[in-house]
Amino acid sequence: MYKYRTGLLTGVLIAATSLPALADENLLGYLTGAETLPEGAQEAYLWVTQRDDKDTGEYTAYDVEAEYEYGVTPRFTASFALEGQSIDTSGIVIDGYMPGDEKYGLRASGCDAKLKYMFLSPAKDGVGIAGRIGIEHSWLDNHSGRDKDTTSVSTDLLLQKYFLDDQLVTIANVGMEATYADRHPIDNLPVDFEWTTKPEMELELKTGIGTAYCIAPRWFIGAETLYETEFETEIGQ
Repeated sequence: MYKYRTGLLTGVLIAATSLPALADENLLGYLTGAETLPEGAQEAYLWVTQRDDKDTGEYTAYDVEAEYEYGVTPRFTASFALEGQSIDTSGIVIDGYMPGDEKYGLRASGCDAKLKYMFLSPAKDGVGIAGRIGIEHSWLDNHSGRDKDTTSVSTDLLLQKYFLDDQLVTIANVGMEATYADRHPIDNLPVDFEWTTKPEMELELKTGIGTAYCIAPRWFIGAETLYETEFETEIGQ
């Protein structure tokens, strides 16, 4: 499945900084750097993600996330986000995954909170290292669009380093996410269709690397690649 993500910075740093890039500036779509906000600084982001194509049938979905970040201390940043999604899918039926056609506009789908602590600064220590923990709750499945209560706890190791007189930024993330999921019943499913409503546990491992280059003051161009694998109670990997 193909994903396209764009972000809009809707807030600005309240505190000034002399770092090569604004502290904790999100330069990529999915990966996060090791830097944290200055104490008392605030940022707001609006993320829009398009998910498209499952190699069969028709599938288009949009995810919207409004995120607020606050610098608690120079090394500690907290964030909170509200999430929404829309979906338009037809001609895809897969046991335990896609129970049939679904279409609706933007709906509230979940919320999440994250805490990030920076152990080493990429600007001061040569390489940046930070840890992040998060908790997320959602009530819509982002694949099928159906009702599904999920609660996830994630832990991530965030790495960041500057090159070429701080014009080039390289970021790497490694993480794990544990999820408790509970699908809601669906009426009028085929007799032989598998759609378990027993609570499930899911474990996801993920890693990624990306880079961003400053082409003009406050303008960056970047690319990233991700690998994610998920293990579920009923389905397996």
